[in-house]
Amino acid sequence: MKLIFASNNIHKLEEARAILSDFEILSLAEIGLHADIPETADTLEGNSMQKADYVFEWYKAHQCSMPNDVVGCFADDTGLCIRSLDWMPGVYTARWAGEDCDPADNRAKTLRLMKGKTDRFAEFRTVVTLILWDKPHSLSAPHKQQFVGAVEGQISEEERGEHGFGYDPVFCPEGQVLTFAQLPTEYKNTISHRARAMKKLADFFCK
Repeated sequence: MKLIFASNNIHKLEEARAILSDFEILSLAEIGLHADIPETADTLEGNSMQKADYVFEWYKAHQCSMPNDVVGCFADDTGLCIRSLDWMPGVYTARWAGEDCDPADNRAKTLRLMKGKTDRFAEFRTVVTLILWDKPHSLSAPHKQQFVGAVEGQISEEERGEHGFGYDPVFCPEGQVLTFAQLPTEYKNTISHRARAMKKLADFFCK
């Protein structure tokens, strides 16, 4: 069975394929969807649903040319919430340093704003939205459900590590002195916010 993941991010796709190993995970590029999906909601839940809905409508409009055995699609939105920064960047995590920023810009801004702060508590939170249209559901009445994963930790004082992506080099998960970017990928995929949300998605299918 196939699921469409509303992403072309190779790192996200690798995580999803490792966790949802019973499914064939298709990227947006693999279904021919190359448009920028809007993310204009003011919550992670809203953005996640918006992206999943966009892919669902695309699939309905192009289903005749879609791969066989596609049973649904899912999307995620992730926020880094830092207590001493009034829980920012939150929903603005991906564009924290500006609309045309890259992950390095976002990390640099985070470390600059956190300079000298003793309270470095932060929480990563991921919301995954699943839209399922396989039987007994249908394209006219699909099943929609959201799954939330979170991990608490600390913002490091400098970037450390070469694994991972995004904010991984500046986030130390609870109980660790290493950043996500220093931890082995296999281990990170058992404790990360996205892994926890996708594990709930995988458990949903098991049930």
